[in-house]
Amino acid sequence: MTTIAVTGASGFCGSHVALAAAAGGADVLCVGRRRGPVGRHVPWDAARHAPDLSGADLVVHCAAAVGDPVPGSPAEATMHAVNVEGTARLLDAAAGRPVVWVSSASVYAPEPGRSRITEDHPVRGQLNAYGRTKAEGEALALAAGAVVLRPRAVYGPGDPHLVPRLLSRVRAGVLLLPGRDVRLSLTAVENLADACLAAAHWPPGAYNIADPAPYRRDAALRAVLHAHGIRAHLAHLPRSVAHGAAGAAQRLSRLRPHTAPALTHYAVDQLAHSVVLDVSRAERQGWRARRSLRDYTKGLGRSGP
Repeated sequence: MTTIAVTGASGFCGSHVALAAAAGGADVLCVGRRRGPVGRHVPWDAARHAPDLSGADLVVHCAAAVGDPVPGSPAEATMHAVNVEGTARLLDAAAGRPVVWVSSASVYAPEPGRSRITEDHPVRGQLNAYGRTKAEGEALALAAGAVVLRPRAVYGPGDPHLVPRLLSRVRAGVLLLPGRDVRLSLTAVENLADACLAAAHWPPGAYNIADPAPYRRDAALRAVLHAHGIRAHLAHLPRSVAHGAAGAAQRLSRLRPHTAPALTHYAVDQLAHSVVLDVSRAERQGWRARRSLRDYTKGLGRSGP
């Protein structure tokens, strides 16, 4: 029986990977601060020490500090300690075992020409600490010969970040969006979990992971709001106005370093520009995305897009 160590198995992505691994017949080690949904718990604080990976045949590294923190804040320091220093500790502990490292499409340069991003798109100029620390961490992983997966906007059952943040932005029945409608890649967490387990047999390197086809932003958001029983009108702000508001929110947040900004340049960028991932490199390894946003909205008991 194969033994798979899943870091961050108590979190959103890690828990789905752990469950998928167990369903596939693997023995699962849930490595992290809290217990995972299956298998044996191996305590690990990524910001402090190296994990015990004894007995593992494969390591899937999902543990990460996420968010959009204020520059120079304690949260930014924690993000570096977990996403960069924690990666270095993990790779040392892996000691030659195959590693699948879950990164993010946030590492890609926020430049024009993101309507079809391949893995060769520049990795630079990230707009927040999350993107920068994921880029630094994945550079260590790539140098160590790991497989690095780059999903975008992961959603699905148990999502504590993306959809809750969207729902919280509805004010008086209105959701404000920056710029006109665009095409966006999203990644169902089930598709990411499938890729994490399949990637153990892929050549080292970076691979984009996303749903079978990109979505029209506005239609996707309407579908999610409807599936959650929220009636809201989508209103569009000029990009320049949205960036101005983000700049003001980020300046204000510097006075309260323990509070995340209400709006950031990163958030505006991610919604205002077409960002579509080319997943052909992963598909050439035999991986296929099997879930879509329609499956997610149907799972909530309402009609999808």
